[in-house]
Amino acid sequence: MNITALQGIAKSVRALSIDAIQKANSGHPGLPLGAAELGAVLFGETLSYAPGDTLWPNRDRFVLSAGHGSALLYSLLFLSGQALSLEDLKKFRQLDSLTPGHPEYGRTPGVETTTGPLGAGLSSLVGMAIAQEMLAGRFNTPEHKIIDHWLFALAGDGCLMEGVASEASSLAGHLGLGKIIVFYDSNRITIEGSTELAFTEDVPARYRAYGWQTLEGDAYDMPGIAALIQEAKRDTRRPALIKLNSLIGKGAATLEGSHKVHGSPLGEAEIRATRKKLGIPEDQEFFVDPLALEYFAQRNKLLSERHESWKALFEAWSRANPELRKEWDQRFSPAISLETVAFPDFKTGDSLATRTAGGKVLTALAEKLPQLTGGSADLAPSNNTALPAFGDFSVKNPMGRTLHFGIREHAMGGIMNGMAVYGGFRVFGATFLVFSDYLRPAIRLAALMKLPVIYIFTHDSFYVGEDGPTHEPVETLASLRVIPGLRVFRPGDAQETAEAWKMALEWGDAPSVLALTRQNLEVYEKADPDWKANFRRGAYLVRDCSGTPDVVAAASGSEVNLALKAAEELKGRKVRVVSVPNRELFYAQPEAYRKKLFPPGVRVVVAEAGVASGWEALASSPGDILCMKGFGDSAPAEKLAEVFGFTPGNLAKLIGEDLG
Repeated sequence: MNITALQGIAKSVRALSIDAIQKANSGHPGLPLGAAELGAVLFGETLSYAPGDTLWPNRDRFVLSAGHGSALLYSLLFLSGQALSLEDLKKFRQLDSLTPGHPEYGRTPGVETTTGPLGAGLSSLVGMAIAQEMLAGRFNTPEHKIIDHWLFALAGDGCLMEGVASEASSLAGHLGLGKIIVFYDSNRITIEGSTELAFTEDVPARYRAYGWQTLEGDAYDMPGIAALIQEAKRDTRRPALIKLNSLIGKGAATLEGSHKVHGSPLGEAEIRATRKKLGIPEDQEFFVDPLALEYFAQRNKLLSERHESWKALFEAWSRANPELRKEWDQRFSPAISLETVAFPDFKTGDSLATRTAGGKVLTALAEKLPQLTGGSADLAPSNNTALPAFGDFSVKNPMGRTLHFGIREHAMGGIMNGMAVYGGFRVFGATFLVFSDYLRPAIRLAALMKLPVIYIFTHDSFYVGEDGPTHEPVETLASLRVIPGLRVFRPGDAQETAEAWKMALEWGDAPSVLALTRQNLEVYEKADPDWKANFRRGAYLVRDCSGTPDVVAAASGSEVNLALKAAEELKGRKVRVVSVPNRELFYAQPEAYRKKLFPPGVRVVVAEAGVASGWEALASSPGDILCMKGFGDSAPAEKLAEVFGFTPGNLAKLIGEDLG
């Protein structure tokens, strides 16, 4: 270990970080100053990466779960020659720069996942570890071990207070994901002051209870840190938590150890004094110790040789295993081919819940798409999401494709994100729609990262019935629809459910929600001969009339059947029924298509068993929306439909108000 060079790296990290933050007049210097030695050991000694190839499949992953300390990561990516330039550091937190306030996946090369919301990075790391186990189990052979690396994260007190970190860590310990090493930056400081204000638990004891190995050391003893990493690696049956006792703002002239250094620039006077204390030239901004650059230049030669050796290994594996290589390429291709999938043949008049239809479609897809994997938050029998033909995932059975997340919805969302950014998988996760609120922060991050994960949310309305208002998601669809980039489908029957699944898989740049029913729905005849194509526009014609309609009834999900029955009660009246499975997609269609379904001047009535929010843009007036105006209740679904007015007769009455 070249201590002198590593000290030069740490000094450079401190200098670059405080200057980038000062220039931006915004940022968090406390963590980069406090964790500089850890960063030097990781990037200078430990991590296996490929200079110039930040997407190398067998690289070690490093996730800065404490994403507010982004200047640490950016400085190290620059110093190690992986992605960023000094000019990028000088544009820290500026518009369109590669160095945004918190690390963003897809924007900055070398950033493995978007972090910032505390605990999100750690939960995604667990997903990456699951993905690694699955790929290694599938593709490694006795002769060629093409997937074999480690996964590291840096988390602070804030990350480990968040519930999502607890959920994910519990599952990681249960599964025995022994390639995970998490560094706990224990500086005992939060924004408001000392952790004594709100956080006095024994964190290592908690992690031992989760089934982790726990180690402890000094954040400024670099040989000690390296030794702890080696000790952690010797136990491959348990993930490791390494508690590093640190000092926030280490090296700052007067603010070292103070909560005031957490989230504000040091200021010119403090920076001058800090440079003097650290031995940094006082008049040199963005100082880089020449020893650091020399060290990385030599280290990167070795890393490049390792990368070339792996590429030769991969080619030898490919020649020896052509069918596995074909599957590898299929898994990592952004395009999904569904041509060979034998989709269920749902016929007009069939009656089944869309959750049941979704399960049948999922089973058919899994037969042909080895990359399709996922599970439920302990609700697979209700969500219809188990894949019994492919087994349950565990370290002992890494090729199992059913994931059992337990009752850990938020962790499920974070793990799905981690598997998606790792690559080689199309991931789904399931729970009841009302519980999607538990994983909403992870859904938001998936949309921000443009990850094609699929959420299967069943029991989508008050038709849950006897379970009552705690389980009836009257407002949930509206809240999901407002997340930018999240595609929300509420199919009206089994045939629409199959089409929604196809779209969710074919789109490679956005997450999708399938909101599915508990109750049976009849598969209805479609008036539009091109309905499958127009389904992709978010709305299409289900029932038409001769000439211009007097009223158009628009509905989603279970209310399409309701609208069709209401229209039947108004025989002889010109009533058109339109299914709107994806409202936002329809709103984005060209005006000509929207007018084709909803002619100008024709009254529009909307029915959905949720709140009205967002339907006002389509309905002719607020009074033309049959919706929920409060929470649900506990009673048989049929009784609730009567109480809330979701009956054919009541909707027919609303539709027929202006028909005379």
